[in-house]
Amino acid sequence: RRYNFGKTLIGEKGRNAMILETIHLGDLYPFLREKGRDPVLRAYLPDTIPETEGRKRPGLLIVPGGGYGVCTPREEEPIALKFVPEGYNIFILIYSVAPHGFPTQLREAAAAMEVIRDRWERNGEPVVMLGFSAGGHLTAHYANAYDWPEVRAVFPDSKPVQGTILCYPVITAEPERTHRNSFERLLGHRDLTDGEIRRFSCQNLVSEKTPPAFLWTTAADEIVPAVNSLLYAKALSDHGVPYELHVYPTGRHGNAAVDDQTCAVPLSAEDARGSEWVEEAKRWLRLSLLK
Repeated sequence: RRYNFGKTLIGEKGRNAMILETIHLGDLYPFLREKGRDPVLRAYLPDTIPETEGRKRPGLLIVPGGGYGVCTPREEEPIALKFVPEGYNIFILIYSVAPHGFPTQLREAAAAMEVIRDRWERNGEPVVMLGFSAGGHLTAHYANAYDWPEVRAVFPDSKPVQGTILCYPVITAEPERTHRNSFERLLGHRDLTDGEIRRFSCQNLVSEKTPPAFLWTTAADEIVPAVNSLLYAKALSDHGVPYELHVYPTGRHGNAAVDDQTCAVPLSAEDARGSEWVEEAKRWLRLSLLK
């Protein structure tokens, strides 16, 4: 298979350098280029040094938010760089947004997983998806629906993930609890049918096969209410799926890493407590999945 990518080495090879690669998924799967789409997979790869030769590196696939209308840069590279020092292979999926809707995003996530498994994570290393807001919906959706007919029609052997990190995620399509704009853009219309509400509310998709999850949100989130995370956590609990849930008392929606680099507005001392999620997520990865 031929890959069309840009590859850059940052630093001196063999001395804790980092390899950056960019892959346009439509170059590998031409149907993903239809209607002007250009989904991109970016890779941040620790360069092997002699002492770590042959060591397995789990994968972390980051999915930014933006209400299915944009992919927010604050939830892309700044987040990747938080996790690079942990020794993971880090990936970012820049997926298509409105006017492109379902099943486009699920298929692009499946394409990213095909490339990750084919090129880097070939030996069964765990791959975890980390999604923010609407990217959290795509993450939870793919984790539970990676084998839906709409995906298997183009990727017959679509790959599961082994865990999810959900950051103030959009989970439910229920009108009184949802972020309406996300589903309007995903499905192309405002008023969802009862069947669409059931099918695209991720808490309804959870089963015993759902991968473990780490969730965090804030009780003060007025854009995507914290109940979204609570509904998903309850569904995981009901099905015996391991999870960890953090609800911080204050903080705006979309605060990303909750630091001065990634927050859209200056942080208060009280809101800054939410930055704990980064270290908590790293700990969860080490103890739960990446042993």
